[in-house]
Amino acid sequence: MKLKSLMLGAAAAAAATTAQAADLPVAPEPVDYVRICDAYGARFYYIPGTETCLRVGGRVRAEIRVNNVLDENDIGATDWGVRNEDGYFWRSRGYARLDARTATEFGTLRTYVSMAMQVDNGNSGIFLEDAFIQWGGLLAGREGSNFDIYTGQAFMGVVGRNWSDHTVNQVSYTAAFGNGFSATLALEDRSDVDGGSEPVVFQGATTSITNFYGGTRMPDVVAALAVSQGWGSAQLSGALHHVYQNANIINAINGPVDSDDEMGWAIGAGVNFNLPMLSSGSNIFFQGFYADGATAYLGFDAADYGIGANGGTDLRSGYALSAGIYYQATPTIGLALDGSYAHLNDAGNQAVLFADEVDRWAIDGSVQWEPVSGLALGVDVGYSSTDAFGFSNGNIEDGDELLFGVRMQRTF
Repeated sequence: MKLKSLMLGAAAAAAATTAQAADLPVAPEPVDYVRICDAYGARFYYIPGTETCLRVGGRVRAEIRVNNVLDENDIGATDWGVRNEDGYFWRSRGYARLDARTATEFGTLRTYVSMAMQVDNGNSGIFLEDAFIQWGGLLAGREGSNFDIYTGQAFMGVVGRNWSDHTVNQVSYTAAFGNGFSATLALEDRSDVDGGSEPVVFQGATTSITNFYGGTRMPDVVAALAVSQGWGSAQLSGALHHVYQNANIINAINGPVDSDDEMGWAIGAGVNFNLPMLSSGSNIFFQGFYADGATAYLGFDAADYGIGANGGTDLRSGYALSAGIYYQATPTIGLALDGSYAHLNDAGNQAVLFADEVDRWAIDGSVQWEPVSGLALGVDVGYSSTDAFGFSNGNIEDGDELLFGVRMQRTF
């Protein structure tokens, strides 16, 4: 009996020990939790297993524009009154943006990509907005031109204004001197500022040229001095631009000849003042540009130069003046207005491209409402007038534009 009791007691003790062991917690697998990175501003986090901070964002735009409602127009824009041209322009566009940054002993190593997909009146497309690597002051990739200063205040900008606004492939270096001062030197792809591909007219005979320029031989050389402080910002810009003719243009004048290639140039200056006496976020800018043989820096899509009667290159010159103001009327409502005036001079030869001289002015205004952070709704109205003089056959970029637009935009 005693043996039976001992065996039953041993069994009960074993069962109790087993139950207690089963209740013991099991050590969890190590987890590498996502950590917030506050070194570069809001919404960055560390990529697990690395010291690289990443920000993921994007934007969606939905907009519709009423195309030019003025019928007396020859400038090539779509007109409401022309049956075979679109009376409205309807766009849906989505952006995807990645911003990765890592601290190194030589400065921040940054990689930025912005891609966009869109459908315009049933036509779809994908394009690369920006893509660059930045290491300290060195940048390589696709980014806004270092020549650009201010590119407008209006919410949509339904009509083009005359100033420099290019996104280009480039290699640049920016040196920061402290107190907001910096200097930049860059090599930028000439292909992005070559000008348009309109027909070329030689003393009454029209010759279609697909590109005014020959093949690339040298990039644009761009330099800028800038300052950004509490009162606002200012910049001086300069660019050298190789005017390298298309062989078809040369042959169309006097048969095969040696081209007389030239070096065009452009300069610009601008200043932006903050207006805290009106409200936080309000500001006003003024800027001006002059170009000789590089008029794409003035916002002209036409050719940069006229062709001399001897087959040489006669550079066209011109200037552009612009200004804009943004007023934060309430915490959620913003008002913007900007405009420009530009003049393109005669090339000074017998076989000019387009007109001897061109005058263009444009104005654009908008009202935008941001009811919640990141969501903006706005309306935009723009008007432009182009006058071209001295052209004999009527194939002329001349006329007026009046356009309207509405946009809904979410940035995240």
